[in-house]
Amino acid sequence: MRHTNDQLPVYLLTGFLGAGKTTLLNRLMQDDGLKDSALVINEFGLVPIDHDLVQEGREAPMVTTTGCICCTAGSDLRSSLNQLLEGRKSGALPPFSRVIIETTGLADPAPIINSLIPGGIDARSWADHAVARAFRLSAVITVVNVEGIESALANHPESLRQIAFADHAVLTHTGISGVGDWPVRLRAVNPGLQVHNATAPDADLVRLFAPGSYQAFGKGEGVEGWLAAEARAGAHEHHGNFDGLNRHGDVVAVPLITDRPMAQAALAEFLKRISTHPGNVLLRAKGLVGLTDDPSRPAVVHAVGHRIYPIQRQDGWPGGTAQSRLVVIGTGLNEGRIRGDFDRLALGKGAAKPGLSAIMQSFVRGGRAVDDVSARLESASEIASRIGGRVTSRD
Repeated sequence: MRHTNDQLPVYLLTGFLGAGKTTLLNRLMQDDGLKDSALVINEFGLVPIDHDLVQEGREAPMVTTTGCICCTAGSDLRSSLNQLLEGRKSGALPPFSRVIIETTGLADPAPIINSLIPGGIDARSWADHAVARAFRLSAVITVVNVEGIESALANHPESLRQIAFADHAVLTHTGISGVGDWPVRLRAVNPGLQVHNATAPDADLVRLFAPGSYQAFGKGEGVEGWLAAEARAGAHEHHGNFDGLNRHGDVVAVPLITDRPMAQAALAEFLKRISTHPGNVLLRAKGLVGLTDDPSRPAVVHAVGHRIYPIQRQDGWPGGTAQSRLVVIGTGLNEGRIRGDFDRLALGKGAAKPGLSAIMQSFVRGGRAVDDVSARLESASEIASRIGGRVTSRD
């Protein structure tokens, strides 16, 4: 089906874990020109977090999907868009002029794009046909963390494809090192890419949402071939169980929930442990955690790799439900230990000390058990004092 001018534009906001997609979305939703946007927030794992972190424009229609949107693109994404379409037609949702889809950081954009462009994944229902008539993909916007993209490109092919398929790249975390040579390097992957510095004083990121129609042409070798291959294969599927929604290849999401407020020193201890424990490769941790000093104002938690960002407080709990929700994403994670440490610290008890078997496993993995022991000897108050001053803001 050909795109027409009366179709609603859809913008795909992607970027690897920790790039700053939600931060950018919050910034964009403060602009009056984007207030009439509907949002589709895709989250990796069964416990949704990101929809609670979107602060601005909460009056806008919002749909949350969990799991890997690229693995179920032909069904979940079209279903989400159909929910918005039906709500708009019935008057149950306020009017909106565009849809912004924020993907999980592990999403491969090819199957998502194929579910939104003519000639992509076949429609499987009347609802799919209705979505095809009502919406068109206008642009793909990829957020690139200049401090972490080198490692992401080396270890996660999704990050390369997110750049290869993009119309725009928004560079974040440029405050210390600047943009460097990343505009040139990114255009070597995607010659048609427009590169923007999110922290530049004259950055006008709202113009990224100008009307248009997505085109694969001019985006570098392989893009059109990747789309054709994905269309032939159709949307790939998960394993058909809930555990599969917390996994994407070797990457696992460990969701953590508690109704009990936690001391800030205990939270600091937990974040330090998951970011430094031998064998853990922490990619991302994020969520809202109630603290004992003021349980009504949840702490916003962000960590990327070994960097723990300063804790900020929200004025209240989204939806009025005071429940701590945290997700830890990475490879090689000891899920049992992470859950056990979180539960013990939430109860005001110390984290578990490693037994002989755990120490031996650390050596087998190439880690140094002595580091784990010395980390435990550091007082929680010292860790808490550093958590607010060791890094700059997220963007």
